[in-house]
This record gives sequence, C-alpha cells and structure tokens, in this order.
Amino acid sequence: MEGERVFLAGLPGGDEVHRYKKSLVVLFHGKRKTLCTGPHNGGYRENLTAVFNNDCTTGAGMAAELRAPTYAEHIALLASELGLDSGNAAGISTAAQMENISIVTETHGALHVTALVTGDVEVNGGRAGDPASWDEIHEREAGHEVHGTINIILHIGVNLTEGALTRALVTCTEAKTAALQELLAPSRYSSGLATGSGTDGTIIIANAESKWTLNNSGKHSKLGELIGKSVKTAVKEALRLQTGLSPEKQHNVLKRVDRYGITEDSLWALYLTQHDEKSGALINRAEFANRVYRLFRGGSIVSYVSLYVHLLDQLSWGLLHPEDTARAAKELLLLAGLSLPEKLFRTPANEETEYLPALISVLEIFLADFIALNTGGDLK
Repeated sequence: MEGERVFLAGLPGGDEVHRYKKSLVVLFHGKRKTLCTGPHNGGYRENLTAVFNNDCTTGAGMAAELRAPTYAEHIALLASELGLDSGNAAGISTAAQMENISIVTETHGALHVTALVTGDVEVNGGRAGDPASWDEIHEREAGHEVHGTINIILHIGVNLTEGALTRALVTCTEAKTAALQELLAPSRYSSGLATGSGTDGTIIIANAESKWTLNNSGKHSKLGELIGKSVKTAVKEALRLQTGLSPEKQHNVLKRVDRYGITEDSLWALYLTQHDEKSGALINRAEFANRVYRLFRGGSIVSYVSLYVHLLDQLSWGLLHPEDTARAAKELLLLAGLSLPEKLFRTPANEETEYLPALISVLEIFLADFIALNTGGDLK
C-alpha cells in the first residue's frame, strides 16, 4: 500500500530509512551536518532532523504535479504530510518510484558510506552545457515538470569538515556521471552523452557526533573511493530498476545512434527513398521493423557502429581532424561488409561545419542498406 510504512535500513549512528506515502525518509538520531540541493532548507545545515526523497507523480508513468505555488513550498508541504518538522527537514522530488530505489553500502574500517538512489534519464537526460529551457532572471518560476531525475541521498557515517562535505558533493556527482558514461546514456537535448538529468537532486549527510572528523573526500582519499563506488553502483541499479537501462538494453545499434538523429523511423524513410516508387519498397514496414529488431542487436554490427559513433564524438569535440575521421569511418564501413559510393566521402565545401552531418548521413545510408540486404542474424 502507498501509505504503509516500510523500514528499509538502519544506518550508522542509529539513523533509519523508511518508505511511506510515496517517499523515502531518513530519520536522524543525533546531530548531523547536511548539504542539500533542494529549495527548502537547502544548502549547508546543522539543524535538520530528517531528509526525504518524494515521488511527486500522481501515479506510475503519470505527470508530476506541484501542490503549492512554488517548488520550495511544495517540499515544505510534503515534509508536514510526512509527519516531519517542516522547519527542520529538507527534501527533493522525482518522477521515479520509491519501490525502485537502490541502496548500496561501502565500508572500510570505521568508514561507512551508503548511497540511496532513485533514477530515470530516458526522457530528461542532459549534458552540461546543453541549451537551457528557461532563464530565471526573466522568468520568476520554471514549470516544474519532472520527466526524469537522478536523486541521491548519500549517508556518511563519520563527521566531515564543511569543506570536505562540499567536496563530497563533487565526488558524488562525478560518480553519477561516470555511471551514465559507462551506460552511454544519451542527452535528449544535444548529440552528446548525458552527464545527468536536468532536475537531479542530491543530499549529503555526515554524522557530526562521530569521533572521527575527516578533512578530505576527494578521489585520492579512501572516503572518496567509497563514495565513488557506492554512488556509481547505486545509480546503475536504480536506472535498471526504473526503466531497464542497462548494458544489455544498450547493446543495440539504435541506442548508439539515436542521439545523432538516426532512428527506426528515419531509416525507414531513407529506405523508401532508395527504391523506385513504381516498384515500391522491397519489404513492408512490419518486415523492416522485424529486421531492425533482429539485426541491430548482433554483436558485430553493434561493435562497428559504436566505433563509428565514437569517431563522430571525437570529431565534434575537436580531437580528430575531419579528413582523418572520414578516412577511418570509411574503413570501418568496409570492415563491416558494405561498400558505399566514393562520392559520399568527398570533402564538403566547409569541412569544419559540414563534415559531421555528412558522416552522420553516411552512417544512416549504411544502416538502411544493411537492413535491406540482410534477412536476419548477425553480421559475419
């Protein structure tokens, strides 16, 4: 039941993790230092008694709704409804379900680090520097539409200096991004790989009553290592639980190319243009989709396309010269078993701005031909 309270875990210092009313609640049993990205009681605090992560959708797969004029007021209202002291509680919200939470603990001697993560980047994945959707200087409040969010509550069982607590947020964020990079999760707002979602939230908790006070939570420290391991593992598991995002799901040609605008629909449209309208398409739409399903999960084609897409990435990052990229791309397609017309690889008039779209077009033509020429199975 939605409102039934479920005890999920006990944490160092006696803190408790409960799930109820579509929320994950961490109750403190002592003095804690917190750093929260949320709008209500956010920032650095030493007076909080609880933090929470709330599923703000009206139902699984349904839209998120604010129940107050602003997001901060919405969080304050939720705190009261959860039975918490609103003045001493902080929270973050998401469109992910609390049943799909991942809880991962890493330990080393007296160090205990627990990451509690919910996540979804299928719709809202973004890369730092992608085009913005609103300007706070000119717009009082952004529409709070939580399509997909990675929310992290990170519980650290020792005391940290204020600087180390802040540094822990950096390490935690890097670990989240590392998980997304290892899954090749795409941005939905550019052709880049996602570094997070547009609405991610994080709460870091340190035990102010611990006899140990640490000064460093960076990657060179043992604490930083535990933060990295716990967060990376929990983010991957949470994404798998929420949407099935996993290495197995990503082992698919379309998952590697859709951020460059190549989709099953675009391939079908291209396939139709490559055949005489009088004779019609060689195969119908249903058979085309069936071939895509069977062929695009094969090991060889996924490998070749992945290498090709990485060339596109490095070209867009300025790490490869356009002509060298085109030469390597052509060789990859030859290795994959299809020879495309030489004219497709001619140098564009403005190679700096036109090479990338030209090579994307070549890849799309190759994939459409590959579907047309193969009836099933894997590339040989």
